[in-house]
Amino acid sequence: MDSMTALLDRPARLELRPALWRVGLIALATDHTTERDFAAMSPGEDLAIYANRVAFTNPTSNENLLAMSPLLTEAAALILPGEPLDAIAYACTAASALIGDRVIGQAIRAAKPDIPVITPTSATFAALTKLGAAKLSVLTPYTQSVTDHLIGYLESGGLQILNASCFGLSDDREIARVSPASILDAALDVRHPEAEALFVSCTALRAVSVAAAIEDRLGIPVVTSNQAMFWDTLRQAGCGRAISGYGRLLEMY
Repeated sequence: MDSMTALLDRPARLELRPALWRVGLIALATDHTTERDFAAMSPGEDLAIYANRVAFTNPTSNENLLAMSPLLTEAAALILPGEPLDAIAYACTAASALIGDRVIGQAIRAAKPDIPVITPTSATFAALTKLGAAKLSVLTPYTQSVTDHLIGYLESGGLQILNASCFGLSDDREIARVSPASILDAALDVRHPEAEALFVSCTALRAVSVAAAIEDRLGIPVVTSNQAMFWDTLRQAGCGRAISGYGRLLEMY
């Protein structure tokens, strides 16, 4: 049977890439929040975000967090296989503190060599340096034990944690359902009078949408996991853009 489809005489003209900047995102299988936050904060069509998921099983325990470490190389390899990225982000704050930024970077670069790897903890260190803040109040949705481990990791990086509070949750699906209004109220409660910034931890927590409102109420910078990770991903990818509406950090580059 003859084909009814004609082959064009005019060849397709191919561009080098469909977007100026290309960043990868590895989110937890249970994550409801990070992709939405990245899309909301995106500066425009020049930035393309390519996401993949890594297996994770609730609850948020040390054992389950550590189980992700050997899976990161394969998760990274499945993001645009054989094509370059400008940066890649791994979206789990608690696991980053437990596994360590260096180990996570090595695992991801085994699949995607020679590119910046950003975690929420590495981005938080960079963000607080940019903001000139070292004395922190910390708010998390985690259990006390997971929060304590995070505090130890932050302190090992030279930060001074003045106080911390947590919601006591261990399920990502519940963490994603904590209302932004509840996050704002908790942030107002936890702020220490000598704190130079407030860190709101967890990529599953919908804190990005209220970061600016918390800053307005507290008068100090607010750094959230997804906000800091997105800011540092853009910065290291070479996409320097000031973005308004999500706290003062994203207005800096």
